[in-house]
Amino acid sequence: MKTETVSRRGFLNQLIGIAGIGFVASALYPVIRFLVPPKSGEANVSQVKLPFGRAEIEAEPQKYKTFRFGRQLGIILLTPDGKLDALSATCTHLECTVQYRPDLGLLWCACHNGKYDLRGKNISGPPPRPLELYVVTEQGKDILVSKGSNS
Repeated sequence: MKTETVSRRGFLNQLIGIAGIGFVASALYPVIRFLVPPKSGEANVSQVKLPFGRAEIEAEPQKYKTFRFGRQLGIILLTPDGKLDALSATCTHLECTVQYRPDLGLLWCACHNGKYDLRGKNISGPPPRPLELYVVTEQGKDILVSKGSNS
């Protein structure tokens, strides 16, 4: 039976090779994790029941509230004619959060001065398209907001 002995130089070369592979792997792992988006843990939502009612919105000084619509932020506001409108609160330019400005009578994105009318139509600034408009249904004291056509 023949036994091979590994020289000291050979052993050190193997050790340095393994350490180099480990270093490269530890440097590439965070880069790959950054580039590949994680799987979403939240299901797509088509309708939500708001945790507040019309009375809470009317009690707000600026007559609006934000809410979660699945992974997105939504905004519901009491229009000057007393109607509840709900829209996506995510600007279509760089996905900043829009806010209701009753003094200007519009929805405004502070990041790049994007402006939308109360129906979500982009009227000035860099936003390329309108905000998504949601359907608002009042059932007693409950407010349901859903995706769909809103005429």
